Amino acid sequence: MTRTGKARTALVVGGGIAGPVAAMALRRAGIEAAVYEAYDSTADGVGGGVTIAPNGQDALDAIGAGHLVRAIGTPVTAMGLRSWTGKDLARFAPPSRLPAQQFVWRADLYRALHDEAARRAVLVHHGKRLTGTTDSGSGITAHFADGTRASADIVIGADGIRSTTRSLIDPAAPAPNYAGLVCFGGRTYQSGMASTEGVMYMCFGKRAFFGYQIFEDFSAVWFVNLPRGAPMTVAEAQAIGAKEWMRTLLAAFADDRTPARELIGRTDLDELLITGPMENMPRVPTWTRGRMTLIGDAAHAASSSSGQGASLAVESAVELARCLRDLPYDQAFATYEHLRRPRVERIIKLGARTNSNKTAGPVGRVLRDLAMPAAMKLISPERMAWQFDHHIDWDARAIPSV
Repeated sequence: MTRTGKARTALVVGGGIAGPVAAMALRRAGIEAAVYEAYDSTADGVGGGVTIAPNGQDALDAIGAGHLVRAIGTPVTAMGLRSWTGKDLARFAPPSRLPAQQFVWRADLYRALHDEAARRAVLVHHGKRLTGTTDSGSGITAHFADGTRASADIVIGADGIRSTTRSLIDPAAPAPNYAGLVCFGGRTYQSGMASTEGVMYMCFGKRAFFGYQIFEDFSAVWFVNLPRGAPMTVAEAQAIGAKEWMRTLLAAFADDRTPARELIGRTDLDELLITGPMENMPRVPTWTRGRMTLIGDAAHAASSSSGQGASLAVESAVELARCLRDLPYDQAFATYEHLRRPRVERIIKLGARTNSNKTAGPVGRVLRDLAMPAAMKLISPERMAWQFDHHIDWDARAIPSV
């Protein structure tokens, strides 16, 4: 361990998406890293779908892992916005000079990342729920609920929106807020509909928000954001059961002239994913304390409406590793935050604006549907390119922030 200077070893807390990417990036930077995951088992077969934006793919390419997404993904060439009447409100896509977004099933992404991490000799320890840390001055020791401990030069918290690491860094750190929406997803194997030819449609329904894409094999993915005033936990939502939620979802789209009812109706009950409440993470004022720092949702949880959550997590993991490669850990942490905070907070604000459109009332819905087509005509792909055209130059030396 080192009292000052560059980190040689790291503990990464959290084995979702950001954790394995961070460990692989750190190893590429010459830093020994292992992942410590709270759950006893792997997350194979768990979760719905995510999109990996061009910037997320670029960040993975920086550590030689972009091919993993392209091997399991389905291109999303554009996003189409529609009203509950089926009227096209807008369509947008990254500039044509950038690669298409890739839709991936979270379980497939999880398995691909963990297999690649194992291939690169990254150790992943399960059943390691973080409870505390001790800073010795020359290193840091993580304490786990099973009574074990592990030591390294630094600890990186990649433990999600309810991060324990975040609370250890700042006991007064904010907690996530309920966004007024309960979320669901599904996979329909026989949609009975033609392919949307790479377009993922987002439909602002009268009572709920519906998104879908139909693939070349006529299978489909769909998701729903259902407004609900009273918050509920994931466990409470799942306790209601798939059958009852299916009835609720079908009723929510009864008046809509979109494919919502047909796609939901063609979905088997065991393919309904009840993900529970959508939560917004307030601005996290403190990312770093001593030998600990945060990445991914632990630091900057972007709403699923942004389509950037996983991509931003990957970016931060890679950028942090680059900074740690070139700088003493304290300077690296400061430089990493200086590079990342403005970008992630700008994207988070965009996602919050989208969420407000999803919960619009009758008057707001009419105004939104009238204003959106004209507003989108004023926005060229290049004006939105800053989200997607973000490159991390892995070979460039990290310059300390002032």
